[in-house]
Parts: sequence; structure tokens; C-alpha cells
Amino acid sequence: MNRINIVLTGFMGTGKSTVGRLLSRRLRLKFVDIDELIEAEADMTIAAIFRSKGEAAFREMEALMVKRLASGEFGAGLVVSTGGGVVMLPENRALLKGWGALVCLHASVEEILKRVGERTDRPLLARPDRKEAIRSLLNDRAEAYRDCDIEIDTTGRTVEDVAGMIERLVADKENR
Repeated sequence: MNRINIVLTGFMGTGKSTVGRLLSRRLRLKFVDIDELIEAEADMTIAAIFRSKGEAAFREMEALMVKRLASGEFGAGLVVSTGGGVVMLPENRALLKGWGALVCLHASVEEILKRVGERTDRPLLARPDRKEAIRSLLNDRAEAYRDCDIEIDTTGRTVEDVAGMIERLVADKENR
């Protein structure tokens, strides 16, 4: 499993970056966070990109980063964390699934609320009713999330447990 690419996607607060960092250490693979790459190239935070350029511009940046990733620009044998909306575009999903194991992390609405707290750097939750915003976004993304190779519910699980589950499920998938 030393050259496999593992792509973590799913809604905000499901553990993509935290699990991804641990998984990369355990598997001795490089960790790449698409949001961090975009922020570095744009020289602004995701929230600032949403405010100044809009969500559509951010989604274009994501799609370009997915293409660069799938082209091998960042190497092989990676654990990648994506933004939660990146898989909404079928082209992005197809590229990511063709490039590695696409793992979608889930959590309950209550768990997501607890994990993201009152953070103000979540532009898609900038509504009076954050719980309803989460429900609505999860509903909009449900089909895309179901189209991933592997789905894992992180609700009530430790980061170590989730990383171990991904290791086993990806190894099983690769051995088929």
C-alpha cells in the first residue's frame, strides 16, 4: 500500500484534515490539504476568497487543484484532504476516483455542530440557523457523497479509530 493515493472528502467537521494527517504519518505518505494549497496560492483564507470572489470562483480553484493533483503534479502515494463541496462536480469525483481511493467521512448534524462550534471562518454556515444550514447542505450533497468508494461515519469515533478503519478498508479494496 506504499503508492496508493487516499482522498478524504465529506462535510466540514467530519475529520478530513485531522484524520488525513494521522493517516499519512501511519502510512508514511505525504499529506496534502487542497484548501491549504488554494489558500497559499491565493494568499488569502477560504473565507476571504468566498467574500471577495464568491463561491463559484472558489469552486473553480478547487477544480483546477483536483486536475493538478490527478495529473501527478504533487506526486504519488498521498493522503489528500479536500473541501466538502469538491465532489459536487461529477468531473472532480471521476478524476479523484480514478486517481485514488475516494473516502467520504460522515458525521451526524449534532456532531458537526459540536465540532465546528461557533467558528466564523465557515462561509457556508453564515446563516442564523446553523443546524438548518448543515442539514440543507448535507441533503444537497448526499448523492455525491454516496458516489464515493468508501463511506465512514466518524460520529463518536476517535481519530485513531477512523484512521484504522480507512487503512483496513483501503487495503481490502486494493486487494480485490
